[in-house]
Formats: sequence, structure tokens, C-alpha cells
Amino acid sequence: MTRHVVGIGGTFRPGSSSEMLVRGVLAECEAMGARTRMFDGPALADLPHFNSERPERTSEQRAFVEAVRSADALVIGSPGYHGGVSGVVKNAIDLLEDTRADDRVYFDGMPVGLIVSAAGWQAGGVTLAALRGIVHAMRGWPTPVGIALNSIEQKPFGPDGAIVDRGVAAQIALQARQIMGFRMDVIG
Repeated sequence: MTRHVVGIGGTFRPGSSSEMLVRGVLAECEAMGARTRMFDGPALADLPHFNSERPERTSEQRAFVEAVRSADALVIGSPGYHGGVSGVVKNAIDLLEDTRADDRVYFDGMPVGLIVSAAGWQAGGVTLAALRGIVHAMRGWPTPVGIALNSIEQKPFGPDGAIVDRGVAAQIALQARQIMGFRMDVIG
């Protein structure tokens, strides 16, 4: 069976480091046979603010929720803004409240790779921990490897956007292997 992996993340700036890291994990998953889909920062910016009191959804919101519904795994990347998940990423996650009555509620039984890019180690670590808490609350299984990039000290991308830092590339590959190797029958 081909695994379907959905990437969520980035900033309003196309090609942000958090987006590029998510795309890196998706590329590794594709190399292992997965089918992938990316919802980057600009795509997430098109999602109106989630309002649980208003059930109407735009076509962009419906497409996003349907993609996650059909996913076997997720990769979520966020910049670490003031030690927290960015608003655009959190809004997308909040929209997944629409899956609360599904047969598979939220992220139940899904592996979820987590990535943070922040201007310092403290914001990266705190934001990564926050994402892990969100995924646990939504019944998902965060991969053991979470990626935190210090964008001040680490410069993992070459001029063409390729990952040139071997340590970061190794983390991306390991996270992809954990996503692709996840066995639901072991936990279910």
C-alpha cells in the first residue's frame, strides 16, 4: 500500500526554512514510495480563521481537511514565533476540528513528524514541545525524532534550496524513515 503523507507548514514567505525542511521530509518519503501533498505558508494563509460556530467552509478549507482525512501520516513545520507555534499553522490545525466526528478522529493512530525553525535554541525547543503536546491532544503519534533548526547558527540550505548540512539531512532522512516505518498494527 502506498502511504499518503501530507505536509503542513511554513510562513507567508515562500521557501521559508520551516517549509523547506517539511519539503525535505516529504521528498525522502517520496523516495521510499509515498505519495505526498504540501500545504505551505501561502496556501495556509488562504484559510480563513477557524470559527467553530460557523460550519461554512471555503473550497480551500475543504480541500485541506480532505487531504488530512486521506493521509496516513503528517509532517507539521512551524517557525518558532516567541516560543510558540505560528498563527497560520495553528489556524490550520484548529480547522481539523472538522474531523472530530470522523471514524478516525483528528490524528488518531497517525505518525506525525514535527519540525521547528527558530531564531534561537530556546524558541525551537519550546515550540517543538508545544507541537508535541498538540499532536498528543489530537491522538497522534509524534515521531521520536523532532527537528529543531536554529536559523541564526545553522545555515543548512545551499543557494538552490538544497539541503547541504549533513547533520540536518540526516535528521530529515531519519524522520522520514520513522514516518514510513510506522506500523499501526503494533499500536492498534
